[in-house]
Amino acid sequence: LLHSLCVFQMDTTPESYLDLFPLDAIVYLTPDSENVLEDIDPDKVYVLGGLVDESIHKQLTLRRAQEQSLRTARLPIREYMVKAPNSRNYHSETLAINQVFDVLSTYYETRSWPAALRAGVSSGKGYVLPDTAEQ
Repeated sequence: LLHSLCVFQMDTTPESYLDLFPLDAIVYLTPDSENVLEDIDPDKVYVLGGLVDESIHKQLTLRRAQEQSLRTARLPIREYMVKAPNSRNYHSETLAINQVFDVLSTYYETRSWPAALRAGVSSGKGYVLPDTAEQ
């Protein structure tokens, strides 16, 4: 079987994304958004609203995006996954930046949210795809 190879280029710059792209092209990804990311638009710039912190700060990335008048979206975890029973009763839609990147890159390649979420959402988050909920 041949697999397609995705190559991603990353540039770093001291400039803000607000200075580099038009506001209407930016979609700030935050787990607190009411808007569900349904598809990836190649004409948009997706900002991964991340924090380098072990604790979860509810609404912080959403507030940051709102202060900057940016459109927001969240990954469709609730739409495609179910809460798995676990001893801690722990369920979180907050992912690390690398997990969000894995979800987005897998979705871009496969156009399948279940495949993308399987690739990026670890079972430790308390969510599983419905076909694995009984296992």
